[in-house]
Amino acid sequence: MNSLLEKVKRKLNAQGGLLKSIGLLVGGTAGAQLILIAATPVLTRLYSPSEFGLLAAFVSLLAFLTVVASARYELAIHLPEKIEETVAVTVLSFICLIFTTLISIIFTFLFAEPLSALLKVPELASYLWLLPLAVFFVGLYQICNAWCVRHKQYKAIASTRIIQSIVTLLIQFSTFKLAALGLLLGQAFGQGVGSVKLSLQSIKDTKEFRSVQLHQIKTVAKRYKSFPIYSTWTGLFNTASLQLAPLVFLSLFGATVAGLYALTLKLVSLPISLIGQAIGSVFLSEAPKAHREGRLNTLVLQFNKKLVQLGCLPTAILIVFGPELFAFVLGEQWYKAGEYAQWLAPWIFLQFQWTPLSNLTVVLELQKEALISQLLTFFARFGALFYAIGAGMKADHAIQLFAVVSAIVYFIRMFWFLNRAKVNTGRIMLDNVIYILLSILVLASIRLAFF
Repeated sequence: MNSLLEKVKRKLNAQGGLLKSIGLLVGGTAGAQLILIAATPVLTRLYSPSEFGLLAAFVSLLAFLTVVASARYELAIHLPEKIEETVAVTVLSFICLIFTTLISIIFTFLFAEPLSALLKVPELASYLWLLPLAVFFVGLYQICNAWCVRHKQYKAIASTRIIQSIVTLLIQFSTFKLAALGLLLGQAFGQGVGSVKLSLQSIKDTKEFRSVQLHQIKTVAKRYKSFPIYSTWTGLFNTASLQLAPLVFLSLFGATVAGLYALTLKLVSLPISLIGQAIGSVFLSEAPKAHREGRLNTLVLQFNKKLVQLGCLPTAILIVFGPELFAFVLGEQWYKAGEYAQWLAPWIFLQFQWTPLSNLTVVLELQKEALISQLLTFFARFGALFYAIGAGMKADHAIQLFAVVSAIVYFIRMFWFLNRAKVNTGRIMLDNVIYILLSILVLASIRLAFF
């Protein structure tokens, strides 16, 4: 088995430099992550938890719109073998983005004030003019990122993520006197700078964009119609299962609780949004070919073990030292956020593994199954949340229940699709148990001995 894995490893490295690609993307995105982490203690002293609550509401609304910004056709950019079809899908994605941006302008004009009143944060209405602009920037980034992954332009992606982090923070630092608006400006225009840079990289020296024909666009729209039909709903329910929670907490428990929860989720999810997505991009660029050659299950095992190794120590640190760590780094007013992090950690650990591997649903074209699993996830998580609310639970207990149920459903989803890909799930489970338990035991021993 070891000799077989070594052969696969050498073959993958020869066919695109898998490990080099991962290293390049992870290196760039880890740099962006370190910049954000280093700046967070300053931001938490410039902005209050309630102002982070308003940012959470804006990000949640943005997520709902951007998940359908390109009708999910950007996911299909990775699949065609012919460059002409890839270009046609890319242009189709951009057309869909323009349409979604126009819809978001109308939505903002008509519903900004009623929506803000519903969430019990009327001041949010004066900030929502930024929403259509952010939708366009994020949607453009998604398309260009997919194009660059398709063409293995990992260096451009990595540098863009660092630039996004720097610009976002510069804006938020310089506009802190504007309160929540400063956070929102950084969120919108930080994405904008990255989108423009990556779009220039995408169209550089590419004559095919100027020669694409309408019939080609119609052909790929029909060929990949399962993406808007099924993946759109999958994405919406996935986004709802993540982004409705801050909106519910905002409406029921106030901006401070929503801000504490949102910042906690953002910090513990950074490995997913940066490193996890970087690894996922490389996996998606390699997996279609691996599937055609009958070695997809070996590739999945290789990726998953690396993900477990990367995620076990940070997860154990949050479980053992969460509250004290948050209070020390962010300030005493964020101690409660550290308690939330302890409960969120197992869920985030599983999500960190599943996010890159969820591209299996694209590679195997399991859009229907992905939609069903996302529906079950949504109803399980929010069934638990609304049960907690109906039972009169306090905010802390509601968040704890939500985190536990989230971990359970991510575990079920991951192993369901790994089985569909004929992966040895017993080996994956063993890796999880060994690495996470050893990490927790070592850190718990350190805590008992020195604290």
